[in-house]
Amino acid sequence: MTIPMLLLFTLLSLAAPSLSERCNQEDKKVLLQIKRELNNPPVLSSWTPNTDCCRKSWLGVECNPHNKRVISLSITNDNDLVAQFPPSIANLPYLESMFLYRLPNLTGPIPETISKLTKLQSIQISLTGLSGPLPNFRPTLKTLIILDLSSNSITGPLPPFLSMLPNLTVIFLNNNKLTGPIPYPYGSFKTLLNVDLSHNQLSGTLPMSLARLNLSVINLSHNRLEGDASMLFGSTKTTSLMDLSWNLFAFDMGKVELSKDEISSFDVSHNRIYGNLPKGIENVAELNVSYNRLCGEIPQGGNFQKFDVSSYFHNKCLCGSPLPRCKWVMGLMAMELKTIEAVMRRILWLKGMIIKLNFLYFEVGMMYLMRKCY
Repeated sequence: MTIPMLLLFTLLSLAAPSLSERCNQEDKKVLLQIKRELNNPPVLSSWTPNTDCCRKSWLGVECNPHNKRVISLSITNDNDLVAQFPPSIANLPYLESMFLYRLPNLTGPIPETISKLTKLQSIQISLTGLSGPLPNFRPTLKTLIILDLSSNSITGPLPPFLSMLPNLTVIFLNNNKLTGPIPYPYGSFKTLLNVDLSHNQLSGTLPMSLARLNLSVINLSHNRLEGDASMLFGSTKTTSLMDLSWNLFAFDMGKVELSKDEISSFDVSHNRIYGNLPKGIENVAELNVSYNRLCGEIPQGGNFQKFDVSSYFHNKCLCGSPLPRCKWVMGLMAMELKTIEAVMRRILWLKGMIIKLNFLYFEVGMMYLMRKCY
């Protein structure tokens, strides 16, 4: 009786690992294939065939507690990982979150097959060596909320059909090498709140369709965008941070309406913006309008008392504290205007003298010819 019981106990002990295995076997195969595609980096040394991938021992892997499928994958902070983007990631059908961060030697393009992951809610791939164009994210990614592909080496244009993703709330594509204009369909986002396209090589004018957006955060700084950007403003909008600096925007700032709510940061420096400072700008917590072509008196009160000269300098004729008094500036402008008028009068006088001299030379020449004939 003792021997059969002992035998049974031994068999159960041998079978225990497989009976207690929580990880889906297909997902486990895919994860081990991803490890091989990444050239078996030390950061994934905990991914071993004889352990449960849903246990916390598998670094960066999280499973759904009910169906035991892999829902989150996180691989971060490894300078020794040298490989291309692992295509097998697209074979984790229940994946909801992908986080690849500080992997400078992860290279190659992001494959189009990523659109197979129809349950994805968050794609965060940042500070890697990935390059090539942005994939054409298909409308099948209906659950995608966060798209963060910042600080890579991604090139090419912005994909126009990105606006067809119905639940996209955050787009961070900053610090890449993207080119071309912002597509017209980008005014069709339904749930978009935060956009950062800064530090790229985007160019052209902004589409008027962007007037339909109500963004909390918009950062288009350090690009080559030009023309009108007034459609981004509006008294009914809830923008808390706007950065349009270091572009070629040119529009009348005095005609825009700012959000009635307090704006935490407002930076339009290093553009070609003209006109006066708009109403409501006294409610801005951090302000920079320097290096533009603005004019008029700086309003007083509100947050203006804490802004120094660097918030305003290198404009056409802004005046008032903390800049020089408006009377002095206007006087200087009047002197400049008188100088210009005097120069213009001098130029006209010189033109008149040149015309008279030419006429005189013509008369002398004619007299000389007439004498020679006689």
